[in-house]
Amino acid sequence: MDTRGILRPSAVGTMFTLERRSPPPDLAAVIDSHWLVAWDRREQPAYESEVLPHPSVHLVVEPHGAFVYGVTRRRFVRRLEEKGWGIGTKFLPGGFAPFVAVPVSELTDLVVPVADLFGDEARALEDAIDTDALLQVLYELLRARLPAEPDPRIALVGQLVADIRAAPPDGSVADLAARHHVSVRTVQRLFTQYVGIGPKWVMQRYRLHDALERLDRRQRQDWTRFALDLGYYDHAHFLRDFRSLVGRTPAEYELQTLAG
Repeated sequence: MDTRGILRPSAVGTMFTLERRSPPPDLAAVIDSHWLVAWDRREQPAYESEVLPHPSVHLVVEPHGAFVYGVTRRRFVRRLEEKGWGIGTKFLPGGFAPFVAVPVSELTDLVVPVADLFGDEARALEDAIDTDALLQVLYELLRARLPAEPDPRIALVGQLVADIRAAPPDGSVADLAARHHVSVRTVQRLFTQYVGIGPKWVMQRYRLHDALERLDRRQRQDWTRFALDLGYYDHAHFLRDFRSLVGRTPAEYELQTLAG
């Protein structure tokens, strides 16, 4: 199962459960996946679940309502206590753009009730009796709002993001633009309009996802080599970025991971 971005992924299956589902074929161009999280911490200590989010918009239904979470630049922390659940839809980078009339960047770092964007009919998400029924309501909402003709710029954004993930970690926005025969300004504009965050931020976020994954798998050797392999000029810059977003140093996170 993909746990990329989840801090301390060993908690999956012990502190909470996580299930992923694929979208239907006709929505696969805009939806990455669905995630279903549940926990029962009754008579147990609360647990703080932490995620270093992807450059994606999420639509989440929880017991207290349905919300759209814009791209989140900071670490996402949720305190899991008592008994609870959440059903989320993770949109592909750029995939939420067809459903809003404003640049996706206007949702960045915001949490908005789904009804504010989709109207009163979206309240049916909160009334669904089970997961399957909820997803069917969601699919109907999205299908009704998809343009008759797909926006080719969304496909280009998808190619740009895929390129970032596959390219060497020391690449630049200029390199990215050159490979796709567009200007740097065009790339920046596309990311603001469709992704909600700039391309440089996406590059950094994927580098830190790689760092977390390597630490979780205990693949670190020398810290300086580790930072260079991730595309950083030196260990100091890596340390600054990691501590700013993860909330502890790489060494502290590594010790926490080793402790289970």
